[in-house]
Amino acid sequence: MKNTIKVERAKKNWTQADLALKIGVSRQAVNSIETGKFVPSTALALKMARVFETTVEIIFQLEITD
Repeated sequence: MKNTIKVERAKKNWTQADLALKIGVSRQAVNSIETGKFVPSTALALKMARVFETTVEIIFQLEITD
């Protein structure tokens, strides 16, 4: 699964730590999700969409191999 978290963070000028505070996880968790090492729960994906003011589908996209 690929994601646009880094791009969405850049649009808001947020660090990984900023995003982590807003969604209630550690900076390391944000890094793991951003780099594709961890797939977030539905609830966490929805929290990200809410803080980025977009949809889950914009942030996360399935790849053909998923």
